[in-house]
Amino acid sequence: MADADKVEVTSPENTAPSQLKPASKKETKPTTEAPKKAVVEKKSKPAEKPTKAEKKKEEPIYDPWRLLRFSHLTEKSMVMVERQNKLVFIVKRNATKQQVRTAIEKGFKVKVDAVNLQHTHKGIKKAYVTLNAKNPATELATRLGMM
Repeated sequence: MADADKVEVTSPENTAPSQLKPASKKETKPTTEAPKKAVVEKKSKPAEKPTKAEKKKEEPIYDPWRLLRFSHLTEKSMVMVERQNKLVFIVKRNATKQQVRTAIEKGFKVKVDAVNLQHTHKGIKKAYVTLNAKNPATELATRLGMM
């Protein structure tokens, strides 16, 4: 049993020089090159595809009544149409001045000078829309059936 427990420990000094690997040389692997592929000519794409400038998409018809609930018809609002060139609309509660302006300009094709918003005690939001002098409010009110 004593003989089996003995293990020879070899140090680098005791080994033959042929058994030692040199530390400075790296093992090099043989390089293999992949076979070159044949060059395939690409077919040219037809130039029929229009560019972004040529692709003018038609804008969908803007529906102003998504934001505007209805026009407000009172004696006071009729006087404002005739004297101040203003229209009064009841709008959704989350509507902003910019949204009301774009809804009226795009929906009715008129120029808007100013928009004022008012919250009533009943929780209704009113929009007072001042139209440009070139666009009389009486014409738009007639188109909308207010007058």
